[in-house]
Amino acid sequence: MTMRLLLAAVLLGYCLAVPTNKHASSKDREHQQPDLSNQQHYNPEREHNPEFDHEAFLGEEQAREFDQLTPAESRRRLGMIADKIDTNKDGVITKDELKAWIAHTAKRYVLEDVDRQWPNLDIDGDGYVTWDEYRNRTYGYMSDTDQLNEIYDTHRRLSYQDMINRDERRFKVADYDRNEKMTKDEFGDFLHPEDVTHMKDIVVEETMEDMDKDHDGYITVDEYINDLWPESERKENPEEPSWVQSEKDQFREYRDKDKDGKLNKEELAKWIIPQDYDHIEAEAAHLLYEADTNKDKQLDKEEILEHHDVFVGSQATNYGDYLYKHDEF
Repeated sequence: MTMRLLLAAVLLGYCLAVPTNKHASSKDREHQQPDLSNQQHYNPEREHNPEFDHEAFLGEEQAREFDQLTPAESRRRLGMIADKIDTNKDGVITKDELKAWIAHTAKRYVLEDVDRQWPNLDIDGDGYVTWDEYRNRTYGYMSDTDQLNEIYDTHRRLSYQDMINRDERRFKVADYDRNEKMTKDEFGDFLHPEDVTHMKDIVVEETMEDMDKDHDGYITVDEYINDLWPESERKENPEEPSWVQSEKDQFREYRDKDKDGKLNKEELAKWIIPQDYDHIEAEAAHLLYEADTNKDKQLDKEEILEHHDVFVGSQATNYGDYLYKHDEF
């Protein structure tokens, strides 16, 4: 689903926060949960992406570090992680224990993201970030109208001024106590709104803006496909991919509930943030299915190590301090 969120802060590098165009680079909006991974879980052909599982299991930063270890060291550390997941120390990992670990990883990702950006945003060091602080640090280098009118996202035709307006609107929603400044918790909601109840409407609204090219308040099947298969890709390869027809069928049969040929906001919400879909439950079930060799609906350490590639990848995987940096679980 939803978002990618962290896009490059053009010209300013890591010292600044970034515009929150969360969905701008995502082709997999359905069940979008970027807190688990910035990777697509499935490509447009519905082929599974194992990198999603690695980031969901380890976190984005740790997954990258894992890729630098030798296979032997990677397996050794995976075994240590398995011991940590087995919280009651009975020698097996249940789906609930696996879900708790994935939820912990997702929460850690949000906290680390906030901690990384916070010192550069809380300019006066008072423990809050105001809108002026965020705007000045993110867009302050733009000094004239021409710069603000430059296109930030060519596919969705969003200018920097559009992004400022969008960020200010999201800021106001994330500011839950309406005191015109954000705490660290509120800033986490601002950056990662998908799992926050009071932020879900803004996720739907931003997605509608991204896809609704004629601004009539609805998404047609052509707008839907254009979001998944943008013009830039069509120019490179004009032959229609096989998955496009399948997506059109999905739109007509499952997305368009009232069969009027377009999606309204309610239908869009049911698609990108379905109420009956638990992404952590789904990921835990997927990992369990892939690694449960004896089909006893739980995992032992040997099964996890046997299916090393499912959890952390099969490549040589400087992850060395992961277990020591994150002992709080």
